[in-house]
Amino acid sequence: MTDQTLHIVGGGMAGSEAAWQAAHMGVDVVLHEMRPKVETFAHQTGDFAEMVCSNSFRSDDDEQNAVGLLHWEMRKAGGLIMSGADHNRLPAGGALAVDRDAFARYVTEKLRALPNLRIEYGEISDLPADGHWIFATGPLTSPALGAAIARETGTDRLAFFDAIAPIVYADSIDMDVVWAQSRYDKGETEDERRAYLNCPMTKAQYEAFIDALLDADKTEFHEGETATYFDGCLPIEVMAERGRDTLRFGPMKPVGLTNTHAPDNKPYAVVQLRRDNALGTLYNIVGFQTKMKYGAQTDVFRMIPGLENASFARLGGIHRNTFMNSPTLLDSQMRLKSRPNLRFAGQVTGVEGYVESAAMGLLAGRLAAAELLRLDLPDVPQDTAMGALIHHITGGADAKSFQPMNVNFGLFRPIDGLKGGRRGRKDRYKAYTDRAKADWTGWLTHFA
Repeated sequence: MTDQTLHIVGGGMAGSEAAWQAAHMGVDVVLHEMRPKVETFAHQTGDFAEMVCSNSFRSDDDEQNAVGLLHWEMRKAGGLIMSGADHNRLPAGGALAVDRDAFARYVTEKLRALPNLRIEYGEISDLPADGHWIFATGPLTSPALGAAIARETGTDRLAFFDAIAPIVYADSIDMDVVWAQSRYDKGETEDERRAYLNCPMTKAQYEAFIDALLDADKTEFHEGETATYFDGCLPIEVMAERGRDTLRFGPMKPVGLTNTHAPDNKPYAVVQLRRDNALGTLYNIVGFQTKMKYGAQTDVFRMIPGLENASFARLGGIHRNTFMNSPTLLDSQMRLKSRPNLRFAGQVTGVEGYVESAAMGLLAGRLAAAELLRLDLPDVPQDTAMGALIHHITGGADAKSFQPMNVNFGLFRPIDGLKGGRRGRKDRYKAYTDRAKADWTGWLTHFA
């Protein structure tokens, strides 16, 4: 190992993006990935950046949405993950959804083609004493490595449980019941305006569904584990336990939709399915992460109108999601305070979501490469989406109550003179994104 080589552990969203950014800055990179030699229950392939929960990168609106702004910043920085998403995009209304298999193949092929990047397969189970490293092992950090991180930080691992939504074969969906429409007809093309399949429920069907959901057999936790969930990815049965109407105001809300089979009948609730691949042969049930046992899932989900004969390409699941108490452990450069030769990136740092994980990988890759190349960089501008996230995880959040966070405008510093509340939101968000774009563009000039 040469002193100028950057080692990156983990080939998920964050690790792939970190490797891409550092390699393009001219640094020699070794990307370590334990799959397929060491498998996880959630992954199906050995490809990099495999998407296991959803195929959506959420909103692509870079003027009124913080996630869309993060997309913009990553594209501006030549991000691999956003390039992969754009090349493998599926109609999804105002969201950015991708063909997950084609996306992972794209990322894998692009990384393998880099002349200064070497891939090594096998598990890294300890924290190296020397060299330059980025750990981007994600929510499924191996037990051995997780234990090594815990030993070094002197704290217990923090964890919540993350759930996976099921995927249905399109040809098993009853289109005499289901209709195609994006909520509020969002989208610039006809495909985007018809990107979702909608399953309508009457009040009686909804009540029966909730009863079955609450009564179904659930996955049991191991001794010593507690069910602390991230609120943005709650299992549907956990939502149902919080109140019988919770789902009707969440993933099953009936607003912005008109049943083309019965335009005058307003559904009491609607289950949406989003295309999961370019062929349109697979659909995932939107927001239906679950910890129900497999047998119970098929019984309960076939109660949904239009899915009575559904065939499932994948059922839902639940897994432990490991993350660090980053505000106490990481410095502003994402380095471990006790071992500055080690950086961390992605979900293990306490960001939530594919886009946020990739964004932290992008920053870690650039910051590590800049350090190796002895570039004098200013801090990441706090008023960018990137800066808001890194500031939150490295000191802006309260360490005592630290939980994984999606990017959102609540992390942004206010702009004087702008009206607060809902009425001023459109102007306020546009001002946030204009300020962020200017600051991010300026910061990138330091790499030129």
